[in-house]
Amino acid sequence: MSQSAHDDLQHPRRNLGNRYRTQAQKFVRLAKADPERKESNMQWAEQNARQALLHDFTDERNWRCLADIKVGLKDNVGLGIVLEDVFTVLGRDTEQFEKLKNLDYLEFGLELLEAAFARDPLTPDAWWEALVQRGGGDEQSDAMLLEIAEFADRCRDLDFRDQRANIVYGRRIELLRLQGFEDLFIELSRHLLAHRPINHELWMQLGRLHERRQEIDSAWSCYDHVQTLMPHLLVRDEFLNRLTERMDGEAQTPWSGPKLEHRTAFLEQMEQLNKRVRQEITEPETVQQVEEETQEINIDEKRLIELIESGNISEAFFLSRRLVASGEGWAETYLEQCRSQM
Repeated sequence: MSQSAHDDLQHPRRNLGNRYRTQAQKFVRLAKADPERKESNMQWAEQNARQALLHDFTDERNWRCLADIKVGLKDNVGLGIVLEDVFTVLGRDTEQFEKLKNLDYLEFGLELLEAAFARDPLTPDAWWEALVQRGGGDEQSDAMLLEIAEFADRCRDLDFRDQRANIVYGRRIELLRLQGFEDLFIELSRHLLAHRPINHELWMQLGRLHERRQEIDSAWSCYDHVQTLMPHLLVRDEFLNRLTERMDGEAQTPWSGPKLEHRTAFLEQMEQLNKRVRQEITEPETVQQVEEETQEINIDEKRLIELIESGNISEAFFLSRRLVASGEGWAETYLEQCRSQM
């Protein structure tokens, strides 16, 4: 499945980010050296700083560069937008940001930015180091376990629909897995995937972990998601081949996939997790028109139409997948529609 150019840009490319940031800093220096062309050079600096962030949002230097330029331009509103974007990437509760709307960002914005990065570094290694420091320096201490528990509680209540936040937190929970917190990794992965099911890389990691733990049904479900999203990645078929080879010569019935009850229960759980995302749903007028024109339309199809029209594509994706898995062939059209919109 092809993805948009915007989605492609959300995957960090450090080299390009560094190049654009260097260019931005060059134009800032030119602006200081040539007052007559200051405005033009600062505009070029801002443009390059934005490109640096598009190519690598995980480098804090790129955020600092753009924020400094906003201060140089005395753009209070623009700096506020930059900070709001930072909190979105960090998975913060944007409702809390509303309390800062009247803040003088030109005076306090840079300080607020540094405080955010001190608490929540963007790179996973720096984030883990900060977590360990807050836990007293001992990764096995009760204080450290408390920090991890607080992080998990935040994850259960944050909005991860933004692809950048999904990537940042996906890398963080991967560190938890490497530290032995496998059950927590599985739980939090499902929260991230419920909010952004197109994250096939995280589905793949989750599937490999389930496979290693001999949790065959769950592994198959994850690989099935990957192959559904990226048909050229035959991970589900390869997984079935590995199982078949493992059973060669044994008096066993070849495993062909999880029972329908497991598949539908898994997808229904993902639907429920998705509903925890804070979002306001307005009933679109088109839904009312469809209901009037199609009197015999079934309840599930009505629900799918409502979800798609209101923009809840992730929940519609899991619902349509569950219906297809249950033998409702008509839902295949809605599944394809969700895939094309994610």
